[in-house]
Amino acid sequence: MSILAIDIGTTHCAAGVYARDGSLLKHETGAYLLQSPEPSALELDPEQVMEAVRAVIQSVVTGMRDRVRAMSFSVQGEAMVPVNQQGHPLGPALTTFDLRPAQEARQFIERFGRERLYGLTGLPPDPMYSLAKILWWRATRPDLTPQTVQYLCFGGLLLRQLGLVPAMDYSLAGRTQLLDLHGKHWSAEILDAAEIPVTTLPRLLQAGTFLGLIPERIAREYGLPKGVQVVLGGHDQACSALGCGVIEPGTAMDATGRVECLLPVLAEPVINDRMLANHYGCYPHLLPDRYLALAYSFSAGSLLRWYRDTFGEAESEEARVSGLSFHEILLRKASIGPSPVLVLPHFSAAGTPFLDPQARGAVLGLTLTTSKAQILKGLLDGLGYEMRLNLDVLESAGVAVDRVRVVGGGALSATWLQLKADIYRRTTEGSPVIDAPVHGAALLAGVGTGLYHDFAATAPRHETISHQVNPDPAAVELYERQYRQYRQLYPALKRIQK
Repeated sequence: MSILAIDIGTTHCAAGVYARDGSLLKHETGAYLLQSPEPSALELDPEQVMEAVRAVIQSVVTGMRDRVRAMSFSVQGEAMVPVNQQGHPLGPALTTFDLRPAQEARQFIERFGRERLYGLTGLPPDPMYSLAKILWWRATRPDLTPQTVQYLCFGGLLLRQLGLVPAMDYSLAGRTQLLDLHGKHWSAEILDAAEIPVTTLPRLLQAGTFLGLIPERIAREYGLPKGVQVVLGGHDQACSALGCGVIEPGTAMDATGRVECLLPVLAEPVINDRMLANHYGCYPHLLPDRYLALAYSFSAGSLLRWYRDTFGEAESEEARVSGLSFHEILLRKASIGPSPVLVLPHFSAAGTPFLDPQARGAVLGLTLTTSKAQILKGLLDGLGYEMRLNLDVLESAGVAVDRVRVVGGGALSATWLQLKADIYRRTTEGSPVIDAPVHGAALLAGVGTGLYHDFAATAPRHETISHQVNPDPAAVELYERQYRQYRQLYPALKRIQK
């Protein structure tokens, strides 16, 4: 008996099959194109995405001797698509960073009230959320409104494709800016103000709820056996946090991918002026009595790829020949200790706490004796300082984080973990989990079908920590000096750029 888990992301989808003891039996990925048909547009073709999902499921289950008995999913947030009576998408899915709904978001906020919207939903006003996307659809394609029966995220599209009634869990609904965070229901006040019928939104259920069996005809199309049980999944970042075991208040997940996301776990929502002023959202975790705050930096893995493509030809070749990851090669080449070069990593705008799309990166402190290794270490230090800044601001807003668990690029590197621990001044752990969102979805499927008792007592093979390091007091003092200078960079450059 095995578990199938799916993740539908912004640029690719992934599927994993897990044995009952938690071991990963097989993992496959599929890709699709992120399209930009006009300035500020970043959209996906839902049909192309769902075809890729179908293909990756067929691929991952082919040749498996362990019969799949349960499945669940993890999906990107915010992207919402209008669908007709037959369940067909009526247009593209506007992804998180599609900025076209900016005008609709601004007009709604002016009418409704910035503080009121934040107080109800836990999300700071922003065009990224599904509310603005629905308003944009209505304003730019009014001809589609009479045809629209529902607005669905990719989880709902998958459920329809599997022959089940669409549903949405609270973590994903918490990214729409339509959920009353306190009552965990669609906000009648917001829906009335936006003139969105509640009937156009899917039913709300707790993540891990059993939804039904895939009809036999559809199961055959996917290469699945008869009787696969489907369990409601959730938001990809929440699934990732669950997948690497970040479920207790005081802990935070540090997911280092193209964008770096920091998700502290909360026992209850933290909504106040300090959180709002610094653009921090708060939304439900997958567990019924837990919440997540979200901080992020746009320049993480993307900054290291910039270095690789611009200066890192030698390191790329070394990684190819040695079989080591590019991250590990970089860490070996970087200078020891805090770099004298300060890097502001806003190479692709600034995330929280500034949320400034006009921000630009900077490299300061160069001399004729500056080495390539110091520049490289400056990049790594800058990424660490940016997340430390978020930890400090979150703490000042009432979000305490004592322990950070790293997943993704560099999570298995003791060197990188020590760097983060010394800059963050917190115990830092590395997670060995391969594809944390998929792993989290597998746990949902296991608990939702009774294979596992609960999330805190899952099968022994679901290991979520491989390394744990504590801050080095001597190194902490050195990094602290550089961090104090780092905090002055953005305000100073902001004045210059004006």
